[in-house]
Amino acid sequence: MLMLGKPLTAEQRIQKAVIDIMAKDRYRALTGVLMIGEKRICDHTPTAYTNGKDEVYGRAFVDSLNDAELRFLVIHEVKHKMYKHLTTWDHLWREDRDLANQACDHVINTETVEENKDGFATMTGLLTIGCCDMKYLGWDSARVFNDLKSNQPPNGGGDGGQGDGFDEHGWEDAQEMTAEEQRELARAIDEALRQGALVAGKTGGGKDRALENLLTPQVPWQETLREFVTSTCTGSDYSTWRRPNRRYIGAGVYMPSGISEQIGEIVVAVDTSGSIGARALNAFFSEIVGIADTVHPEAIRILYWDTSVCGDERYEPHEFANMAQSTKPKGGGGTAVERVPEYLREKQIKAQVVIVLTDGYLGGSWGQWQHPLLWAILDNERATPDCGKTVRIKSHEM
Repeated sequence: MLMLGKPLTAEQRIQKAVIDIMAKDRYRALTGVLMIGEKRICDHTPTAYTNGKDEVYGRAFVDSLNDAELRFLVIHEVKHKMYKHLTTWDHLWREDRDLANQACDHVINTETVEENKDGFATMTGLLTIGCCDMKYLGWDSARVFNDLKSNQPPNGGGDGGQGDGFDEHGWEDAQEMTAEEQRELARAIDEALRQGALVAGKTGGGKDRALENLLTPQVPWQETLREFVTSTCTGSDYSTWRRPNRRYIGAGVYMPSGISEQIGEIVVAVDTSGSIGARALNAFFSEIVGIADTVHPEAIRILYWDTSVCGDERYEPHEFANMAQSTKPKGGGGTAVERVPEYLREKQIKAQVVIVLTDGYLGGSWGQWQHPLLWAILDNERATPDCGKTVRIKSHEM
């Protein structure tokens, strides 16, 4: 119970901030996530942090903030939980802890500042230690991370004037959760968001595009990729009695197969502008090789591109298994995907299907293509190609 006539304790102020946020229409959808985990005050915590479930606030830090700043801080921690930052982007943290912290904070702070132009939640007293470059408004953490990394001093290190962030991040604590605990937490957050979205809709809270993206059902990217390649590569093939259709053999029926002995080349065009890491690339190539075992392409050709096609590797069937280990990515500056179809035409490459792996942040057009085309868009919900088909991939799924 809040005491009247006496200064509120840090515990009571956090409780009041939560109540104020829940009462605000724009945050009605966050009600369930606000209630997940514990909120604790710690005398030894310099600022605040979350492990993706629980929140810890430093007593002295809470006491130093006014009410609007404290509401901002609570919203900040809750959004780390809502976006599952500490599990989704752990690979960024392993690559560079400081930049991962800054990237996640830029995403949340710019969004929260934009939402609170009425002063309900403010960064006024937090600006000197917080990351909030409004150029990052609407970006995801991976894109911010890559931008920060590309603008580091030549000798590395430093924060480029971005600040260290006004909260800590419990990455280590998050890693201590078992895989099952992480899945349970993710399910609890998703269910809380769904219930919150329903409540917000009924009470006039309005639609939240970021929330809608979080709640959009995702078809596994591997399934979409496999379906596209197999349907494209077998759709015009002839029927042959030499390879019985396995689907019917179990029923004692002998039917011709619709898959020919071998199809043409599969071309995989990889964006090497710096946004796609080795782990994601290996996972993607592994899936391509698995699909190749089904459709039997003549070859798999890998094209690396930035502002031009800077790498061309062709693998024969006997080389597929070692492709991920043998490939040597080239490039690293700029993004001009239109150069890829130009290259295919110039070299007269007759691709059965073309798959483009990219983050979708392009410097020009989507290009003019003459082959069946699939865009594999990594960590970018806003990229909308104007040709071909699209599958969206989240790097933490790879």
